[in-house]
Amino acid sequence: MESLLINYRNRMGQTNDQFVRYLMPQIHWEERLSGIIGARGTGKTTLMLQYIRQNLDSTKAFYVTLDDLYFAKNRLVDLAYKLWQEGITHLFIDEVHKYPYNTWAQELKNIYDSYPEMHTVFSGSSILKIYEGNADLSRRAVEYELFGLSFREFLSLEGVKNISTVSLEDLLKRHVEIASDITNGIKIMPLFRKYLQTGYFPYYKEGLPTYKRKLINTLNAVLETDLPATENIEFASVQKLKRLLKIIAGLAPFAPNMSQLGGYVDIQRSNLPKSLLLLERARMLGLLRVSGKNLSPLSKPAKIYLDNPNLAFALGDENTNIGNLRETFFYNQLRTIGSVTDAQKGDFTVNGRFIFEVGGRSKSFAQIANIPDSYLAIDEVEIGLGNRIPLWMFGLLY
Repeated sequence: MESLLINYRNRMGQTNDQFVRYLMPQIHWEERLSGIIGARGTGKTTLMLQYIRQNLDSTKAFYVTLDDLYFAKNRLVDLAYKLWQEGITHLFIDEVHKYPYNTWAQELKNIYDSYPEMHTVFSGSSILKIYEGNADLSRRAVEYELFGLSFREFLSLEGVKNISTVSLEDLLKRHVEIASDITNGIKIMPLFRKYLQTGYFPYYKEGLPTYKRKLINTLNAVLETDLPATENIEFASVQKLKRLLKIIAGLAPFAPNMSQLGGYVDIQRSNLPKSLLLLERARMLGLLRVSGKNLSPLSKPAKIYLDNPNLAFALGDENTNIGNLRETFFYNQLRTIGSVTDAQKGDFTVNGRFIFEVGGRSKSFAQIANIPDSYLAIDEVEIGLGNRIPLWMFGLLY
C-alpha cells in the first residue's frame, strides 16, 4: 500500500492546474459513485487529480490506478476497507478496465454499499459498457464522458483567448456578435487549421513533431490492450479491426456498402455492425444514424466518419480532403451536445429540428432552400451573416 501512496503523491505533484477541461464543473463530485469514461488521452486522470488539488484535503482523498502491480495480488475492495479505516472520504479509481480480476463493477458496488460515507469516482475507457449486465451498478453510479478538446478549449490552452461556452440556440441567434468579439485582434482561421490537424488531444502540447506518432500509438494501445480487456475478442479480430479502420480512413465520410466493406477485411456482413460499433465506442469512428427512425445501434449507419479531424491526418496524409475535414469537425463537435442524424436535404439534422449544410465560402442554400430552421456552416470565413454561420464557431459549444 505504501507504493500506492507514493504514486499518489507523485501524481499530485506533477499535476498542473492552469488549464481545466470543460467537464470539471459538470460533474456532481459529491455523488457517492461517479464514473468518467473517455478515449485515451482526453485527460481523465488529470481531471481527477485537479479536483483533489482544488477542492479536497489531500489526506482525506486517495488516488489509485488499477493497472498498478499492487493489484496483481490485492483486491480493490480490500484496499477500500483499509482506506476507510484510515479516514479516507474520497476515493478516485483510474483505469478500471485494466483491473486484472474482471470484477471491478461488483467491487465498486460493494464499496458503495459498505461505506456510505465514502465518495468514489472511477474512470475507464470509452469502450466500457459500464452498466451492461449490472443493473445494481446502474442504479448507483452517475456516468460522464470526457471528449477531446473543443476548439474553444484549444484557444484557451494555446493562451489565445478564454471564451465561455455558447449554447447552440444562442449561437444561431447571435453568431455575428459573438464572432465579432472573439476575432477582434486575432486571426482565427490559422488557429482553426492548426486545431483540425493537431489540436484535439491535450497531449499535443508535449510536442507537435511527435504528435502524429503518439496518436497512432494510442490507437494501437486501445485496439490491442483496452479492447481485449473489455471484450471477448481474439488477436485475429483485433487485426481485422485495424485493417477496417485504415480502409475507412481512406474513404470517410461515406455511405457504406456493408457487404463490400466486410469483404475488404474478411468480416462477415452480419458481424460488421458490431465491429463498427466497437470502433465508435473506442472513439475512432463516428457513425451517423438515419433521421426519424428508432433504430438499433447495430443498424446500418447513414454515413461513416472518423471520430475527429486529427485522425484524418494521422491515418491519412497532409492532403486530406478539406470537405471531409469540415463535415468530420461539425459532426464531432455537435454530437457532444445533442442528437445528430442525417438529413434528407442537407448534411445533418441536429436535435431533430435544425438542418445544416456544411461547405466552403462559396456554398449556397440551393440544397436546403425554403426549409425551416436551416443553416449553412461555412468554412474560410471569420464572421457570418444571417443563416450563414462560420464553421469554426461550432467549436464553441463545450
